[in-house]
Amino acid sequence: MQKTLIVSLETKYKHFTLHQLTYATKTDSQHFYFATINFLYLAMILKKNRNTRNKYKWLIFPLLAVLCFTFTLFANHHPYFIEKWYSQGLYPFLARILSAISSVFPFSVSDLFYALLLFLIPALIVLLIIRKLSFRFAGKFILNIVGLIYLLFYIFWGFNYFREDLNTRLEIETSTTNKYEFLEVMYRLIDATNKSYIDIDQLNKTEIDSSIEASYKKLAETLQLDYPTGSRKDKKITLSKLFAKSGITGYYGPFFNEVHVNKKVMPVEYPVIFAHEKAHQLGVTGESEANFYAWLVCRQSDSQVLNYSANLFILRYFFSQARQLEEYPKLVRMIDPEVQKDFDKIREHWQQLRNEKYEQVASKVNDTYLKTNKVEAGINDYYGVVKHVMNFSLDSDFQKRHHLAAP
Repeated sequence: MQKTLIVSLETKYKHFTLHQLTYATKTDSQHFYFATINFLYLAMILKKNRNTRNKYKWLIFPLLAVLCFTFTLFANHHPYFIEKWYSQGLYPFLARILSAISSVFPFSVSDLFYALLLFLIPALIVLLIIRKLSFRFAGKFILNIVGLIYLLFYIFWGFNYFREDLNTRLEIETSTTNKYEFLEVMYRLIDATNKSYIDIDQLNKTEIDSSIEASYKKLAETLQLDYPTGSRKDKKITLSKLFAKSGITGYYGPFFNEVHVNKKVMPVEYPVIFAHEKAHQLGVTGESEANFYAWLVCRQSDSQVLNYSANLFILRYFFSQARQLEEYPKLVRMIDPEVQKDFDKIREHWQQLRNEKYEQVASKVNDTYLKTNKVEAGINDYYGVVKHVMNFSLDSDFQKRHHLAAP
């Protein structure tokens, strides 16, 4: 069977060049098809000829990366396929394996991995200067590293960027919100925040973790999650102060399935930020969607600490959106003094830590990364959580169907 396949491929495509096969069509699906043929054709050549195999084997990872890229073009137009076979199929399986391995280590394997990658650059430069490496070898090495990283990123997590959007997955109706509906929801959020206030100076992070996990488990069917999808320990960011200067409160490491929260995060922020990073580990890629998951999970929890953290978190996004409204001063006056004090503490805390140049660079990198991965709004996507909360708040059928309390 294998021999017949090789012969038929060679006979059918031997008169095409690799370049022609790749660009013979403009449609994404056909790009993927022809790239696959390219790869099979090259694999056939390498299999049959040992000398050729030794000469071109360094191209395996770069070609696999190209094949992966062409599959992203296909995935971009087939979110249902990705949702069913990757996000609800392969990814949970991979997450369980990767998180089981990384959880053995008490430190962040992701931080170590990124540090080694950064170390490679000066190391290669030094080896080139002292002529221990040729430019040709260094070029091949870099191309293979880039190709391998690109490939593993999408296989281990990145294809979740192409899954169905939140409204489709959760079957929440997309609404067109007017000013009065927005204000009505905001009034209720302010009231809920005032009523849920609790003084949070210290936390039992083990209890917080357990409460978040219990809420995710309870809402797994509602949020279309294959719970538990591995484990989600908080791996502290090694260079937390540097990240804080860039305004980064946490990050998810896709290569080792690790959740990270910045050590500089204030106790009142910690629960909802931790829940946000857990959402990423559970396969939620968009920042606005991860914000929504974090808010809903913490708000529906039995823990008052989680409730208040979520309410304070979401209210900041709503106030940002309401800044241009004439009712804005009235909305500010509705906040209880102790809640306003927490808002002020958070703002002052991060203003003291942030470095404007660091933050600009980090924002630009994050913005480019998000836009490259189908998040058109870039870093502004974080604010898209307001739209998700409004859709949820106005969809009474969804709330009744899942026995959820509206804001």
